[in-house]
Formats: sequence, structure tokens, C-alpha cells
Amino acid sequence: MPCDERAELEGLARSIRTERRSRVKAQIVLRAVDGAATRVIGRALGCTTGTASKWPVRYARNRLAGFSEVGKRGAESEYGVETDRRIRSLRDANPPEGYANWTGPLIARALGDVRAQNVWRYLRADDIYVSGRKSWCESNDPECISKAAEIIGLYMAPPRNAIALAVNESTSIQTLDA
Repeated sequence: MPCDERAELEGLARSIRTERRSRVKAQIVLRAVDGAATRVIGRALGCTTGTASKWPVRYARNRLAGFSEVGKRGAESEYGVETDRRIRSLRDANPPEGYANWTGPLIARALGDVRAQNVWRYLRADDIYVSGRKSWCESNDPECISKAAEIIGLYMAPPRNAIALAVNESTSIQTLDA
């Protein structure tokens, strides 16, 4: 390492005006140049081993410009807008025979090329919780919809001089004003 670069790194490492992250990066690089092991650097500076090994490599490749954290971070996204569209369209369809609701693993299996954790990530990003219906009731009665419509009709437009009594009312069916 050239003397002027070392002097600049030492200045960064000591300066109280330098942002803490830049100070730690400079300290990591200086200790690595002096031959300290990555674990020792991590313990001494209170950072992870990964962090202690990342900055000397970046410095060797890009010198001080490698300290910049501007630009893309992390790996490229494996899935894009098309995957989001496929998840949404599948979620809007009826679940397979034998299932009442879609789940992350069920959607992933139906898509075939998307992992369940990524399905959950897309759904959470859109505030969609497929299994979060805590007060929802499902009936096996094939006439349930017509019976519910009849009862709701009595509430919405009761016959003249009639009293509507509900003996076995389900609490999960709510009448909403239109």
C-alpha cells in the first residue's frame, strides 16, 4: 500500500469528523494490511466477520472509491413484475379441489417455479394475508348462499308489520348498508 494511501486511511480511522461507518472501514482495512485475522478484526471493532472480510477486498479492488456504498446492493431479484402478476391472478382464482383457501406453499406448487417464501414476500408486500381471515366462516351446505340471501333480505326489507327473529344466527354473516 502506498504511503499516501496509508496516511489517508489513518486519517479517516482517527478523525472524529469522519462518519463512523467510514472510520470503521478504514480501521478494518488498516488492521487487515497489518496482518490481523478477520475474526480478530471483527471482535476488536465490534463487527461481524463478514464485514471485516468485505472491506479489505473492496479496498484492494477499488481503493478508497470502494468505500462508497452508493449503487445496487445485494443480489438481483430472482422474480419480477411478471411473477407478481402471476401470483395475483392465481390468488384471485378458486383454490384447488379440497382446499378452502390459498396458502403460500399451495400457490408456489401451482406456479411450479416460485418458492413459497417468495410467494409470502409478494403477498406481504401488498398487505395480502391469505390465511388471516380469523372471523370468516365457510359452510358445506350447498344452499348456504340462498339461505343467507333470504335472511339478509328480511333484515334489509322486512314485510309490513312483521317481526324478524333469528334463532340460529351465525355471527360471521354481517349485513352491510348499501
